[in-house]
Amino acid sequence: MKKPVDDNKVYAILTDTTLCTGCETCVHACKQTYHLGRDRAWRWKESVDALSSTRFCTVLTKPGDHHIRQQCRHCLEPACVSACPVGALQKTDIGPVIYDSDRCMGCRYCMMACPFGIPRYKWESTVPLVRKCIMCYDRIKAGGEPACTQACPYGATIFGTRAEMLAEARRRIREHPDKYYPKGNPRIWGEHEVGGTSVLYISDISLDFLAWKPNLGDQPVPALTWGALSKVPPVALGVAGLMAVVYWTIGRRIRLQAEAEAQTTRQAPPSTHE
Repeated sequence: MKKPVDDNKVYAILTDTTLCTGCETCVHACKQTYHLGRDRAWRWKESVDALSSTRFCTVLTKPGDHHIRQQCRHCLEPACVSACPVGALQKTDIGPVIYDSDRCMGCRYCMMACPFGIPRYKWESTVPLVRKCIMCYDRIKAGGEPACTQACPYGATIFGTRAEMLAEARRRIREHPDKYYPKGNPRIWGEHEVGGTSVLYISDISLDFLAWKPNLGDQPVPALTWGALSKVPPVALGVAGLMAVVYWTIGRRIRLQAEAEAQTTRQAPPSTHE
């Protein structure tokens, strides 16, 4: 049985959509931190400002001048981690779901498994891999906070422990009960859905459009993910397994060859010139 998450020991982000102006300061901070480059109108993108290999977070604009920041939700029990056959995605003890491109074989199972449709494929690359927000894991480990929350000039997106973010969300709802959706019983998006997430929202409009379907339920998705994958023909899973083995073998061979060449270079006597 999985150990319950201690909200005092994992970090989270709280986004209050009622305070977001759509300035995209958070987006630019993220792009600068990870050197993501400029956005381009590739034919496979929904729009230039959609999540992509150059946008780990974005701001969606909805009718009525509503601005909603979209990013990886960093689920407490992430389906992407469960679905990845080579361990390229990992759930850390402090909250973020991180990604190791050296392990990724580009199968895109994570993209199919994510209930929020977050991971993106770097289609423009000759060797495309998955790209997504890692909640600035290295910055958090060093005692800092994500670039996006640090940059937000309006306090629309803030950072702290999950317990602190839930408490702050409840405080805002308590002080302005008619401000948030649904009226009369405001919701903290991500508190319970799919087992809970480390990116939380309070909003004055429904945020159902951020997920696969309006009601994801509170059950963690990994169990549902494997239920779906179990219906995939065994030969397909066998091929995926074979790909993983081949990928690992080739990668190991390349590393060993590089180490051997480096060792030879170190041991070779210096050349002399007459």
